[in-house]
Amino acid sequence: MESQELYDLTGLQSEIGVMKNRELELYVHIPFCAKKCDYCDFLSGPAGKEQQQDYVEALCREIDSCGDFSEYEVSSIFIGGGTPSLLDGNLIFKIMDRVRKKFAVADTAEISIEANPGTVDEGKLGFYRQAGINRISFGCQSADDTELKKLGRIHTWEKFLESFHMARKAGFDNINMDLMSGLPGQTLRSWEDTLGKAIALGTEHISAYSLIIEEGTPFASQQLELPDEETERLMYERTHEILETAGYHQYEISNYAKTGRECRHNIGYWKRTEYLGLGIGSASLVNETRFSNTQDMTVYLADSHKPEAIRENIEILDKNAQIEEYMILGLRMMSGISRKDFQERFQMEIDKIYGKIIEKYVAGGFMKWSGEYLCFTRKGISVSNPILAEFLLGK
Repeated sequence: MESQELYDLTGLQSEIGVMKNRELELYVHIPFCAKKCDYCDFLSGPAGKEQQQDYVEALCREIDSCGDFSEYEVSSIFIGGGTPSLLDGNLIFKIMDRVRKKFAVADTAEISIEANPGTVDEGKLGFYRQAGINRISFGCQSADDTELKKLGRIHTWEKFLESFHMARKAGFDNINMDLMSGLPGQTLRSWEDTLGKAIALGTEHISAYSLIIEEGTPFASQQLELPDEETERLMYERTHEILETAGYHQYEISNYAKTGRECRHNIGYWKRTEYLGLGIGSASLVNETRFSNTQDMTVYLADSHKPEAIRENIEILDKNAQIEEYMILGLRMMSGISRKDFQERFQMEIDKIYGKIIEKYVAGGFMKWSGEYLCFTRKGISVSNPILAEFLLGK
C-alpha cells in the first residue's frame, strides 16, 4: 500500500495541500557521449543513432506518463548527461516540445543544455534556440591541450573556442564553462592560465571543480601525477581571487557568476526546490519524497510509460532528514542559511538543534553570522566537507 501511495504523486499532493503554481524544476538526462572520459562515473556511454532515437521515444513516453503536475509551474529545466549535444538537434527540439505540452513552463524559465566542444554546429544551436533553450554549459575543463588529453577529453582548446563563438553567434548570451583543477600534470600556473583565458572570453558563469578520483573509473587504477594538497589549496584560493577581481562573485562553493547570471537551476537544488528527474537514472524530490529512475536501459526502454515500473530508491523524508538536507545543501551557498527561514520551515529555533556545533565553528573562525544568515568564512570553505558532516543529526 505504501509503495502505491508513493507512486501516486497526485495523492501525495492532495494529502499535503497544494498551492497554485508551486515551483518545480525539471532535469532531463541524456546518457550518451562520444567517448567516456577517464575520470567520469556518470551514467553515460557511447551509442548509435538508432539507440539514441529509441531512447528519446522512451523519454517522451515517460514525460507523457509521469503524473499530474498541473498545480506546478516549471521555473527551470536542465538537460544534462552524458552529452546532450551529441543528439541531433531535432531530437532535443522534440523533447522540449513534449515537455511544454505536459508542463506549464514559465515564460521566464531558465533552460540549460550541457554541451561538449566539437559536438555542436549551427544547425543544432538553431534547434536549441527554437526550443527556447537560453543557457548553454560547455564542458571545457582546461585550456591546456596536454591536460585535456590526459583527462581523455576528445576536444582541444581550439575546438572549444570554435564551439563557444558559434554559440555566441547563435544568440546565446548566457554561457557557462566547466573548469577542473587538480588535474594530472597540472600546475598552479597552468590553472591560472585557464582561468585567465575563460575570463578573456567574457563567459557569464564559471563552474570550477576539483578533480575527484571515483572508484571504478580508469583513473582509479592508474598512478597519476596529481598536484599536492598545498598546491590544490592554492588553486582554490587563487580561483576566488582571480575571478573576484574579474567581476565574478562566488555564490556557491564551486560556482562563480557575473551579477544576475547565477545558475537558477542549481540554486534550486541547494535550496531544496522540488524537482522532477526525467530519463534513465535521474533523481527527483517531490513532496519530500525522493526517488530515482532505473539505471537499466532495457527496463527503461520497455517501461518508461509506467512510473511505478521504473522508479526506485523511494524514500519519504522525515523531519530530521529534511533539516539535515536544508543545512548541508544550504550551507554550500555563500549567502548561507537564514535563521528566520529555518524557524518558519521547521517550527523550531536553529540553536535548539545546532547551537553547540554552530558556536564551536563560529568561535574557531570557520563560520559566521551575517545578520540572520549563517555561512562559512573563507577559512571554513576549504574544510567545509568535514564540518558539514557534523550537521547530520544521527552523529
